[in-house]
Amino acid sequence: MAFSFFKKPPEKMVARPAAVPRQKGAGLDVSASDDNQASVADRPGPLEFTPAPIPVSPAQDAQNISLDFSDFVFSESSPDFQIEAEIDPVDAQAEEAAVLYANGQDEAVRSVLENAVRIHSCGPGERLWLMLFDLYRMSGQKTAFETLEIEYARSFEKSPPGWRDKSESQPKVKEAVPGSLLFRGELTGDNRVAFETIRQALAKNSRLRLDLSKIARLDVEGCGHLLTLLQQGRKARREIELLGREALGLLVQKRVENGRAEDKECWLLFLELCQLQGQHEIFEDVAINYAVTFEVSPPSWEPDRVALPEPQLPLATMADGGDVPVDAYVLRGEIKSSRFGDLPAYAAVHDPVLIDCAKLMRMDFISAGALLNSLATIRRTGKQIVFHHPNHLVAELFGVVGLKAVATIVFAKH
Repeated sequence: MAFSFFKKPPEKMVARPAAVPRQKGAGLDVSASDDNQASVADRPGPLEFTPAPIPVSPAQDAQNISLDFSDFVFSESSPDFQIEAEIDPVDAQAEEAAVLYANGQDEAVRSVLENAVRIHSCGPGERLWLMLFDLYRMSGQKTAFETLEIEYARSFEKSPPGWRDKSESQPKVKEAVPGSLLFRGELTGDNRVAFETIRQALAKNSRLRLDLSKIARLDVEGCGHLLTLLQQGRKARREIELLGREALGLLVQKRVENGRAEDKECWLLFLELCQLQGQHEIFEDVAINYAVTFEVSPPSWEPDRVALPEPQLPLATMADGGDVPVDAYVLRGEIKSSRFGDLPAYAAVHDPVLIDCAKLMRMDFISAGALLNSLATIRRTGKQIVFHHPNHLVAELFGVVGLKAVATIVFAKH
């Protein structure tokens, strides 16, 4: 098969002279005289012919072209020619609006988003609508907000976000608990990291909430370590609130056997948990059995050490969009050129690391980058990071700088 782009242009047929006989030896002496030439011409002898080239047709020429492309080199493309990956238009407009908002260009943000919601009126485009709702709310444009509510309900066939005054957006704050820590791993003697973390937290905080709800296995040495830390904290006048103490008590109780003088640390930890939960009758029964089994005096009941009832939800499980935890790290107002120098100290005694963004209106690009650097370091320690209730403009900025890769974002319910 002939390829047109390798095809040579047809050669023109050129008339060539007919073959001319030449005597043998002719051309050796071009300076011979006419007489000599004539005498030589008169001699008979064999004739030699020089044939003229046989013309080749274009079709025959194409058949003789080699199809070996091993040495073929494609030329480089022009530097002006670039292939760009396809960019999702919703992503592009959300990113543009988020960056403009971070730079304080509110009018440009409004223009981008108002044009965007006219184009994207369903599906993934909903995030652009939510950004515009937040822009109207934070800038006090209630009339525009209400008009957008009607259009949103018509386009998405569901209830739109409601208007909230600034006073309504401020969560009611209870008395804060300075430190909150999730016990990681099992309550065993070889879990030195978890016990050292508790020790450091007690050294930095006069009040500590310790979540033990994830513990599924324990041993005598682990019970002894926890009991020692609780006793040291009490002597140092540290206030320790235990979460998951009821479930832990059931695990410890399985290691308490009347008449068997073993697992003494488990007996003492079980008595401590009964004390904290206000289980006076159970405490007295176990104390008597402890005295009989080990032939020593048991701990005494102390009414003033009964702890308050546990919260219905442990702090570590609050990621459902409910109320913001009272001991979260709070971001508020408009943040510019911040380095978040106090965040590592907060994260050292909190797990998960909960960041309250309900009062945060805006964050500039430099601050968002600094926040990413700080949280990336914290995330490498294995701690969970949760942003609570950021507005959608700030949340999109978090996505632009890469914060969504290290943290979970929980939005407020409409």
